[in-house]
Parts: sequence; C-alpha cells; structure tokens
Amino acid sequence: MLAAITALAFAAAPVTTDLTAPGPQGALAGTMIDAGKSSPVVLIIPGSGPTDRDGNSPLGITAASYRLLAKGLAAKGISTVRVDKRGMFGSKAAIPDPNAVTIADYAADVHAWVGAIRQRTGQRCVWVLGHSEGGTVALAAAQKPDGICGVISVSASGRRLGDTIRAQLKSNPANVPLLEPAMKALDELEVGRRVPAEKLPGPLLGLFAPQVQGYLIDLLAQDPPKLAASLKVPLLIVQGETDLQTSVEDARLLAAAQPKARLVMVPGVNHVLKAAPLDRTANLATYRDPSLPVAPAVVDAIAEFVKP
Repeated sequence: MLAAITALAFAAAPVTTDLTAPGPQGALAGTMIDAGKSSPVVLIIPGSGPTDRDGNSPLGITAASYRLLAKGLAAKGISTVRVDKRGMFGSKAAIPDPNAVTIADYAADVHAWVGAIRQRTGQRCVWVLGHSEGGTVALAAAQKPDGICGVISVSASGRRLGDTIRAQLKSNPANVPLLEPAMKALDELEVGRRVPAEKLPGPLLGLFAPQVQGYLIDLLAQDPPKLAASLKVPLLIVQGETDLQTSVEDARLLAAAQPKARLVMVPGVNHVLKAAPLDRTANLATYRDPSLPVAPAVVDAIAEFVKP
C-alpha cells in the first residue's frame, strides 16, 4: 500500500522538460512544466525587449517572474509553457535579426506554440497569458481563436503604446530634460517616420534605437482596447496596484472595451508581479530579486480563471 501511494505521489509531481515549436527559419524554444495529463496549459508570452522565458533580461531584470509564476501554477495543477521570443536566447535560430519583427509575427509564433502544445498534450485548447507587451501579442493572436481557450492579460497596456510611453516618461522627474526630444520622436514614429540617431539624446538611444524603430512603428499602431473589444474568447485582466509601468487605468480601459472580461486588481503588487511599495527605489529593487515569490494573489487569480 505504501509503495502504491509513493508511486502515485511521484506520478503526480510536475515534470519540467524542454519544448520546441516551428519558427520561420529555425525552432522556437521553451520550457514546459507538465502538471499532469488532464491539466490545463497556460502559454506565457514575454514582455518587451530581450526578456527571456524566465522573465529575466540582460538589461538588469533578474526577478525570474515567469519561472516563479509557472511553479506557482504547477502547484495548483496547471501546466505551463514559457518561451523565448523569435531570434532571442534559445529561439535565436528562428530568425537572424530579432529586431526584424512585427506584432503579427509574434502572434503567428503564439499559434505555432499552441499547435505544438496541443500535439504534445492532447488538449483541445491552450490559455494564452501575455505579460506587459506580451499582453498586446496575446490579444492580437486571439483574433484568430482556433486552439485558444482564452486570454490572460497581466500588467498589460490598455492604451496605445505612445500614450503609455509618454505617461511613463513624465512619471519620473529625472526625465524632464528628455521630454521634449522624446515627445518629438514619438510623434514621428507614430506616423511611420524613423528618427535619425543624431537627433536623439544619448539616454533616449536605448528606447528609440534605430535598429528597433521598425518594430516600434508597428507596435505604436496597435490598439489594445480595440483588440480586446473584438475577442471571442474569455479574457482575464490582472493588474497590480503598485505597478510603475502600467496602471490600474490601463486595466480599466481594457475591461471597459470588453464588458465580459474578468478584472482583478491586486493591491501592493508591481510590474514584475511581486509585493512592492509605491516608493520607486524599493519597487525597482524587486526587479533584481529572484528570491521574492510572485504574489500569491496573482497565481490565485489565474488559477481560478483557468480552473473555475
């Protein structure tokens, strides 16, 4: 009897494996935590820039939010697949230039992952979770709902990107000297015109780097509320109330666009899904601390949506 119980417990333990999906020129790579044969599966789409499948970035983010979220969901019997974007990290072979992308490209990759996951698990559909910029990708992908159970938008913008960037820049007093050239650059990009590097102050070259301006032009044209309004699958919107990058207003705008959406505000939680105060220094310190757990309320909100 004891041996049988032990074997059953071992069989129920989540299993972590590598997984791939077909990319344009090479494989897309990810990590699956399999919580069991009948468990629902959540595909985690990363946020902007060089953000890897764990939620880390060489730009100074080591919070490991996606890895911790995946483990938290596994503990509730939910499988996950977290992925590297085309051209980056494990998916480097998918395209030679990771900056030569559009939201439509990323949406196509979501469908490639959905197909690979369904083939691997036998599930009828996959839940698509997009964090930050990944929320826009998830909404765009779900305009073609085949194989998608629903969308989970986490810390995502509810406005056009230009409005979000303007708000973020203005929220930091240190950016005052940069506001005029930044606003001019955004105005140009929003109408499809590139901005020469020599017209950008040094601190803005990271945000408006010439090599990413093509992608920015495409991203600036996206309208998240419009995408939410046209969804034909369930939508969960999760927003931390101490998020310094996206706001509760973003979440409310998305929810207003899609009245059938479920909106969950999480007090005391920031953009990397961890408990944090509004104080900027203390808040940003969590971006570099993988020892801090993802807020349990975030995991609970997702689990209750996926497994009602």
